[in-house]
This record gives sequence, C-alpha cells and structure tokens, in this order.
Amino acid sequence: MRAADGITPAHARAAFLRACRLDVETAKPGNVSVESAGHGMTSAQFIESATVAADALFSRGAAIGPRILDAVTLTRARVACNTNLGIVLLVAPLAAALESTPAPRDAAAWQRATEAALAALDIDDARAAYRAIALANPGGLGDAPEQTVHAEPTVSLREAMALAAARDSIARQYAEGFRDVFEIHDAAAHEWPRETRPGVVTLDVYLTYLSRWPDSHIVRKHGETVAQSVTREAQRQHAQWRIARDKTRGAEDGIAANALARWDAELKARGINPGTSADLTVATLFVAGVLDDVGPVAGA
Repeated sequence: MRAADGITPAHARAAFLRACRLDVETAKPGNVSVESAGHGMTSAQFIESATVAADALFSRGAAIGPRILDAVTLTRARVACNTNLGIVLLVAPLAAALESTPAPRDAAAWQRATEAALAALDIDDARAAYRAIALANPGGLGDAPEQTVHAEPTVSLREAMALAAARDSIARQYAEGFRDVFEIHDAAAHEWPRETRPGVVTLDVYLTYLSRWPDSHIVRKHGETVAQSVTREAQRQHAQWRIARDKTRGAEDGIAANALARWDAELKARGINPGTSADLTVATLFVAGVLDDVGPVAGA
C-alpha cells in the first residue's frame, strides 16, 4: 500500500464524496441505489446529503462533536430525513484524526491518530452528538439505559458509545479505535488488484460487513432473530458471489448479479435495510480513497 503523503483537506473531502457516490452507484442488497430506490428514499437524497455534510465533516480544526451536529443539521435541512447519521458518526473522527496524522500517512498511523482523537473526546462532544442523534431520530443508535440520547450526557462521547458497543457496530468503532474499518480496508487493499472495478470492491466490502455480524439497524428495527437470518443469508450470497467472481476473474457474472437483485427486492419488500453495513462500507471506502488514491476504490 502506498503511503499517502501530502493529504490536503480537499483531497480528503473528495475521497469522502467519492465513497458516498460509490455507495449508491453500487447495487447492494437492501440498500438504496441508483438502480433501486427503497425505504422511502432515493439515491439523489444520499448524494445531496453527502454534499452538504462534507463542509461540516471537513471543517479544519473543528471538534468531533460539532462536526457531527453540524453535518446532521445541514443534512436534515436539505433532505428532511435520516440518510447519513451513521456515516457522519463514522467519518467525523476519521476526518479529525487525519489532520493530526503524521507522515507517512499510512493506515497504521491514521488508526493511531484516530485512537488518540477518540481518547480526547469529552462531554461537550457527547452533548453535540446526542443532539445530532436526537435530530436524526434513527431509533436508538448509540442509546443505552445508562446514557440515553434523550437526556443530557454525564460521560464523554467515547464512554457513552462504549456502553452501546456490544449491540451497535458504529458504537463499537468508537470503543475499539475503528479496528473493524481499518482491518477490512487492509484486507480489501491486499486482495483486489488496482484495476478492479470500484463497484466490485464496494460490494465485496459491504457483503463482508453484512456477513460478519448482525446489522445494527436491522436489529433495532426488526429484532435479533431477523438480523441473524439476514447475516446467514449474506454469508451464503457472499460465498456464491465470490465463487462466480473467481470463475470470471472479476468480470460481471449475470447469475450472481441476478441472485443479488432478487435478494435486494425481497429485503426491500420486507422493509429490511442493512443500513449500518452500508455506513461502515462508506467509512472503509473513505479510508481507501485517502490512502490509495490510485487504487481500486478511488475512481467512479
């Protein structure tokens, strides 16, 4: 992996917007895409949300909590629905940490800076993030009986997230220094050649997340049993998709694509949206876009 020296705010912002664009340009089972709207939302709303949130997320020198609150406030004013709370919660610490990542800016250095940024979170960050979560109204993201987002926090944002980490994958990133995001980025960077189509890498990353553990958004909306069944099906679909990719050496496989399209329609008909897996995918693509700017997920 090439070390990413000379990262500018404009470069980071562009990598974020590229990641958000890939998220909706790639058809992912259960998620809104250019090819398939769903859950009362369209791909255009996600692109608009990314555009307005970017200014807040990449406001140089801003604290993490205010980045989160400003990004969500701007998003709600533009699209009037929760399109990107999870993305904002994930990208804000990464964007802030990037500003203090020493050269050479590789994944390990960025992860260490992220851990330091998370350790420095305070109660003011928690207050701002709580306001953002309440404004987005996602149905309990980061909420815990000890530190409900509907009351004033009494601990730092990281401490509050740690209380929810066992049941929420985004909260776990705060508790564990974004270990999952950096590990899956590294695995994808090593596995996929640079010439691989960006959509292939995007779908692989998404199915990897969806296959590893129950999607937090599904758990909140439909319960653990449904979420576990989606995870099992994701494992099966991912395995079949990878076999097809190996046979075709990365080219599009019609049978595999049709199977995923059928599953997408089924999930949307049941109102099941693996939104947390998509949010984690965007964060991973953002990391890849910054560190591997000529790599497989860098272009559209």
